[in-house]
Amino acid sequence: MFTITLHDLRFRARQFVIAVVGAGLVFAMTLLLSGMVAGFSVEINQTVQAMGAQSWVLPAGSVGRIAALSPIPASAVSAVAHAPGVRQADPVIVVPQAAQISGRPAQSVNLIGYRPGGLGGPGGPITGRGLAGSGQAVVDARMKLGVGQTFEVSGHRFRVVGVVADRTLLGGVPNAYITVADAQDVVFGGRALIGGILTKGVPTTVPAGYGVYTNAQIEQASLVQLSSAVSSINNSKLFMWVIAAIIVAALVYVTALERTRDFAVLKALGSSTGLLFVGLAAQAVAVALAAAVIAAILSTFMTGIFAQPVDIPGSAFIVLPLSALVVGLLASLAALRRAASVDPAAAFAGA
Repeated sequence: MFTITLHDLRFRARQFVIAVVGAGLVFAMTLLLSGMVAGFSVEINQTVQAMGAQSWVLPAGSVGRIAALSPIPASAVSAVAHAPGVRQADPVIVVPQAAQISGRPAQSVNLIGYRPGGLGGPGGPITGRGLAGSGQAVVDARMKLGVGQTFEVSGHRFRVVGVVADRTLLGGVPNAYITVADAQDVVFGGRALIGGILTKGVPTTVPAGYGVYTNAQIEQASLVQLSSAVSSINNSKLFMWVIAAIIVAALVYVTALERTRDFAVLKALGSSTGLLFVGLAAQAVAVALAAAVIAAILSTFMTGIFAQPVDIPGSAFIVLPLSALVVGLLASLAALRRAASVDPAAAFAGA
């Protein structure tokens, strides 16, 4: 049976190549969608971890979303700095804004105000240098600005002194790091307000009305903000698997229609329906697994077509062939009924 299946694959090589490429593209999209979902979590983690804090002090009962921090008085920083367990405390402001760049449409950015040399900065290797004073900015490379170029936010002009990679939030929106004082001017009209307090060391007590949040809590709350987008992408992944199954099933079914006489001969020679199914399943699985290999290769070259970060998890490359195996087996069921209904007498038709 496997020998017959192999010969049939060679005989219909063009059909199988078309199916493999089609299913491979669909599988590649499922990998990329998995990478998009993982990218939401990765970008939040990269931004939060780069800030160098061990805990966040926010208003008690705060949701804890990094891009939706509630304003608090800047005077609270001093009180937290003297709390037991705290070795360092610095203010931070994180607010989505629109940046005006000469010759371009307005661009969304995550404006992050921090104290130069303190907690809350971009971390990582920087092309150029870090902040040294007012009017300066370190931006993510996705803003496509080089050192020395400028942009405006709410009428305030900033000159880029450094460029950092992989510092985005909210699905690929680049971060722009400026001083706390500049962020207060932009966001709060110069009032002494901040978005939160970052600490090294975890405070055992905090002023009344405030609570302590871990990095993990901030990351999880921020990811929840994107839950509807994650759900939509996951639904799209399921749809892609269905499309892949239909592609493979259509190929195997058409092949079964063309092999009616072959099935009749095999049944006349004593082959059971189960054995015929094994042959059909072998074809479907071969197509699906070949498509999975193509998908794994293509997906590594297609990540750049998306505006948001795509980080395909290693587990996806393990799940893919297993899922492709299931798709192949399910697809082969489409042709089984046709093979099972063939009358062995058809083998002698026209004899």
